[in-house]
Amino acid sequence: MQITNEDYQLFKPLLFSLGYRMLGSVAEAEDMVQETFLKAYQIDEERVKNKKAYLCKIMTNLCLDLLKSAWYKREKYVGPWNPEPLLLEKLHALDPSEKVIQKEGLSIAYLRMMEHLKADERTVLLLREVLNFSYSEIANNIKKSEENCRKIFSRAKQKISVVEGESLNYEENKSIIDRFIEAFQMEHTDTLLELISNNVTLYSDGGGKVTAAIRPITSVTNVLALLYGIIKKAPNDLYFRVNSVNYQPAIVIYINGKFHSIISFYISDKKISEIYLTMNPEKLHVY
Repeated sequence: MQITNEDYQLFKPLLFSLGYRMLGSVAEAEDMVQETFLKAYQIDEERVKNKKAYLCKIMTNLCLDLLKSAWYKREKYVGPWNPEPLLLEKLHALDPSEKVIQKEGLSIAYLRMMEHLKADERTVLLLREVLNFSYSEIANNIKKSEENCRKIFSRAKQKISVVEGESLNYEENKSIIDRFIEAFQMEHTDTLLELISNNVTLYSDGGGKVTAAIRPITSVTNVLALLYGIIKKAPNDLYFRVNSVNYQPAIVIYINGKFHSIISFYISDKKISEIYLTMNPEKLHVY
């Protein structure tokens, strides 16, 4: 297949968006994008009627193959598994071609919920909701009937319905996080209880590389106790800032001038319902 530079610039963000959502890993998604283009170069041009659909089909199949080994690795993973955060230093200065990835379904909460989907459910959901493929195109992509694809889509939507109440309003969420930080620093418990759900859960991902809770922490009392415990043990040169992570405000923490961890949030009904503390150094990169 002939791939021009224009094709590459046009389809690369689209393929990355698909791969990142399927894999929850920036590095793996980028690898699969490159592999997709390499495979496309080897395809007979006459076999391709729609470049976008064909490239997405290659990308989907590569990601599905990778997921088979990824699931095995995640069964052996130490502690909770959080998707790799996508730390964006310049939220409002993206190239127009990259804005295709600025859609719903990129939050850490959504990506984490995707882990509960089977491979075909994940694929159908993404092709339908992210890429707006018709059921006919999806059926051809994954070699299942249109009717079956509709059922798979419906089943997938039911499984992730819990995150459909997530607030994606950046400024409103930033206001909540700013209040959370201030109340936390001042130890204003009443304000914290207003901002955090009673049933809040914290997922601490160290991947066995650094010290982290190996089980989810539940209840506002336990979550706050853990966070205060971490702060008390932190060195004096710790500093943080609120930045865009997966197009939502998150707390980015530095120690000794080095990238240390990211705290992301799932906010619903103006309350923090879940907290994702990612400390695995293999998942901490700036893009």
